[in-house]
Amino acid sequence: MTQIARYWETAQDGRIICTLCPRLCALRDGQRGMCFVRKREGDGLVLDTYGRSSGFCIDPIEKKPLNHFYPGTPVLSFGTAGCNLACKFCQNHDISKSRDMDKTAQEAAPERIASRARDLGCTSVAYTYNDPVIFIEYATDTAKACRELEIRNVAVTAAYMTPQARPEFFGAMDAANIDLKGFTDRFYQKLTGSRLAPVLDSISYAVQETSCWVELTTLIIPGENDSAAELRELAAWVLSACGPDVPLHFSAFTPQFRMTETPKTSVNALLRARAIAKEAGLRHVYVGNVHHEAAQSSYCAGCGTCVIGRDWYALSRWHLDARGKCLDCGTQLPGRFDGPPGDWGRKRQPVQM
Repeated sequence: MTQIARYWETAQDGRIICTLCPRLCALRDGQRGMCFVRKREGDGLVLDTYGRSSGFCIDPIEKKPLNHFYPGTPVLSFGTAGCNLACKFCQNHDISKSRDMDKTAQEAAPERIASRARDLGCTSVAYTYNDPVIFIEYATDTAKACRELEIRNVAVTAAYMTPQARPEFFGAMDAANIDLKGFTDRFYQKLTGSRLAPVLDSISYAVQETSCWVELTTLIIPGENDSAAELRELAAWVLSACGPDVPLHFSAFTPQFRMTETPKTSVNALLRARAIAKEAGLRHVYVGNVHHEAAQSSYCAGCGTCVIGRDWYALSRWHLDARGKCLDCGTQLPGRFDGPPGDWGRKRQPVQM
């Protein structure tokens, strides 16, 4: 299914410029952008994965990862194909780098996704697996249908987009986990084929100018973005641009795609990154893709009590009231909370539309 796309303009030489992301792909008739899914047809731009998904699953919200957004609840997750980055370490490269439209074989209109999420007992829908920025029309139409049924919306994104696209994208989302992949332009250019500055601008915009709840994730890659100096700079920027309460997740890299010779990230490297971020003043710093209950749990900033215990993606302790306040000292845990936690646990459930 194709859909007329937004975010484009016509250049003086007749080419169409896609203005969705900073690549500003200039297209002649029949050409596709770097993301592969946005294509010029005649005098316009289309999204040819609209209504088509690479698959649907129910996940725990903690898997996104979102640790401060309605913990323990189930989220209906889906993606499409393609991506506007070129990450050499992509963990979903079979989807994001796909040039095979059969990868998006499951068809579902926005209203169908919303109704299925409601019927399956999901409190949120997540736009994930590949970056929802490139299917913004499909994602935001689905988000609108979800909100009509009181289903929340979650983006898992690298946030590589233009200022023109940010208001619509983040305005449609109730929460976002944004990848801050490193903190040097060298890293972004060498390993993702993109630039750092637009990502920082998107993060600042989402945190400072929208009601979207934001958490950040940095995949720690040995020898590439794990120096103490870079981690200190990253943490200092997050503190100044986002404040001390935006959660930061450090996740472990596993060798794959075009970086199979790079060693996997050790638990000690993650704990070191966490310690650096906490020393910088960030209050809620987590490790991921490893099992470490202490470093995956949430602690009260007021008294230090463990208020949410986590064993992988399952909650092992809950010490908050219905509004997310510590039962010992009354300090509010930042985030979104509504009554007792869910009990979805760590299971993953494939879904047919």
